[in-house]
Amino acid sequence: MGIFWKKLKLTQSNLNAIEACGGEIMKISELIQESDWKSEKHVPVVECPDSVKADKFFEVTVAIGKEVAHPNTTAHHICWISLYFLPEGEKFPCQIGKFAFNSHGASVKGPDTSTVYTHHKVTAWMKTSKPGTIIAVSLCNIHGLWQYSKQIKVD
Repeated sequence: MGIFWKKLKLTQSNLNAIEACGGEIMKISELIQESDWKSEKHVPVVECPDSVKADKFFEVTVAIGKEVAHPNTTAHHICWISLYFLPEGEKFPCQIGKFAFNSHGASVKGPDTSTVYTHHKVTAWMKTSKPGTIIAVSLCNIHGLWQYSKQIKVD
């Protein structure tokens, strides 16, 4: 995961964050968590074919909490999912999409008073002529960053 974020630009705001972390510079890759999606509700599970036809569009679905439901309340929710593809033999990934979930029941009346909620599941279509790795990263407003990856082959 370190290939995504190798450099940290020092600004006053992240110097303050470094001070809050005991003076150590942390890489964002150190903050990204992984786990088995069958027992952890925060993992963004990637569903797509294991093998695809070269240069033909295929569907990629990413969902949070496939086996264990993740809450979707004003106080505890998934903020976004980013989807990447790292072609085999290439140095950097391509971003397929970033999907924000902005409605979690908040209204002018307060938290969890609205009837509008977004659900943390997305579908995108992509094509490639190279095999590689699909990588999904998500952010829970309480429990931080989570990732999952899946290899795909090209016929």
